[in-house]
Amino acid sequence: MGDESLTEAVHEATRDLDRWGVKEILCRIHAEDRRAVDAVGRVIPNVARAVDALVDVLKSGGRWFNVGAGTSGRMGALDAAEIPPTFGLAPSRVQAIIAGGERALSRAVEGAEDRGEESTRLLRAKGLTQRDAVVAISASGRTPFALGALEAAREVGARRIAITCDPTSPLAEIAEIAIAPRVGPEVIAGSTRMKGGLAQKMVLHMLSTTTLVQLGHVAGNLMTNLRPASHKLRKRATRIVVSLGQVDEARAQELIEACGGNVVAALDRARREPQQTR
Repeated sequence: MGDESLTEAVHEATRDLDRWGVKEILCRIHAEDRRAVDAVGRVIPNVARAVDALVDVLKSGGRWFNVGAGTSGRMGALDAAEIPPTFGLAPSRVQAIIAGGERALSRAVEGAEDRGEESTRLLRAKGLTQRDAVVAISASGRTPFALGALEAAREVGARRIAITCDPTSPLAEIAEIAIAPRVGPEVIAGSTRMKGGLAQKMVLHMLSTTTLVQLGHVAGNLMTNLRPASHKLRKRATRIVVSLGQVDEARAQELIEACGGNVVAALDRARREPQQTR
């Protein structure tokens, strides 16, 4: 296939997209998004393998790095950023590295994705070891920044996971575990922020959610390790302690405050110190 990737292919059904009406365009985008959902469903066995690897890494004290450029890098950063407030894991345990640095989170940094040596350098600077895992994210599977990250992981023996939309790409080939939902060409050729990005987003939240559930950071389907740092989260924490601790709202709030916002500790106290009938 040379330098051509599946994600650059032109969708024959949308060649005259610029002449369509609004509803017709929206219905086509929606139909293509459904293809992304189905494509992810077909690669669940590899997602499961990646979860097992990430559970082992985090359980043994290692770190998980999401690495990517552009849309892929932003999604990796978004998912990593949500893990501490949702699951109570320290930010150092799941980190994100995006081509172009923090300013690339809000605007495009042209050319940053082509610097494969930069991701290698950044991971080395973070002290990457064989205890860690690198999840390289690239729709095309040809982005040098993502490839450099897996090369760095291979050098030290870290776990190598790829999320890409091309199972024949260099990224998929170098990975230990390749998660490669084949979504097909985009409505606008090459615009992988669309269903390619959707597929990658689904894979990322499947990985993080399932990994942290397996590590015991959820009770039932409640996020017992959340950090109640906002009004909304404080109310959610209270509901969790009321539900699982079998106490009333006032007692739940009292316990959460006494435990410095630690919901797990508040639950433990609720179970050890049954509420007195008033």
